[in-house]
Amino acid sequence: MKALSALGLVLFATTASAQESPQQVTPGSVVSAAPATDWRSIDPADLLVMTLSPDSSGKPRVVVIQLLPPPFSQGWVGNIRTLAGQHWWDGTTVYRVVDNWVAQWGDGEDEKADAKPLPEGLKVVPESEYTAPMKCEVYRYEGKVLDERCEPAFNGIEAIDPYVMRGQTGFSSGWPVAFELTPEGNRTWPVHCYGTVGVARDLSPDTGTGAELYAVIGHAPRALDRNIAVVGRVIEGIEHLSTLPRGRGEAGVYDDPALKVPIRSVRLGNDMPEAERPHFEYLASDSASFAQLMNVRANRSDEFYKVPAGGVDVCNVSVPVRRVAAR
Repeated sequence: MKALSALGLVLFATTASAQESPQQVTPGSVVSAAPATDWRSIDPADLLVMTLSPDSSGKPRVVVIQLLPPPFSQGWVGNIRTLAGQHWWDGTTVYRVVDNWVAQWGDGEDEKADAKPLPEGLKVVPESEYTAPMKCEVYRYEGKVLDERCEPAFNGIEAIDPYVMRGQTGFSSGWPVAFELTPEGNRTWPVHCYGTVGVARDLSPDTGTGAELYAVIGHAPRALDRNIAVVGRVIEGIEHLSTLPRGRGEAGVYDDPALKVPIRSVRLGNDMPEAERPHFEYLASDSASFAQLMNVRANRSDEFYKVPAGGVDVCNVSVPVRRVAAR
């Protein structure tokens, strides 16, 4: 496990060495200095662009969601691609907003008999796919562990996490994840952080289709990990969801229909006209820049911070994402 989290070890550099640095390094300065080779492009096909009705002043509201890559949640992600391809969300609404919890949209598929019919061909995804297998190979020499390589690749944060009893949290392909050792083998899963997008569902064994989605707009609800499907994250426009009026009906559903926010369209990025396609890139979580970013997040020593924490929660190391010009 130690070799697994080699990058995470930088988080616990001593406070003294951090303060001795002659430069005032901040998370912003690390990101600004990251070379182009440390950034990875996001395929427009992996972006979901949700256009809401304009706000009260007439300004446009667009929310861009990056979908999770394999091996995570691909049954639900496939359903979401089908729903977007058939324009299913067009004309539905954001109808539930709970303070310090989530904003939810769709058409209430599990709540009313007259909900919008779903497209054919959607998969019923089992609860077992809340996690994915994680295969690790251990390389030894004279009985000592030299290296431990896992698929999917993982660089961890060595800190106590109450939501992972026999493993770690960290990052895989630019996503915050956790892994755990089980008698059946290693399992890994995406975790709930601010901006995470998940699949609303009814009681178990229902796992939701992906037609009803929510975005986390409050403190990371990590208790949801492994209990509900994570399918993506909001990378632009979260303010259009987090600032909405809170619902006063049951479970935060708007009891006043006038508060519901109409959804004009939801499209996959590659289905949009070429001139309108969004282009983004993220800072690779296996890069030297990201390792430095984790270290700085854990050991702030600039003028504002006088007491470095010496550690950091996985949700407090937001993966930098930036919009770029088409190439």
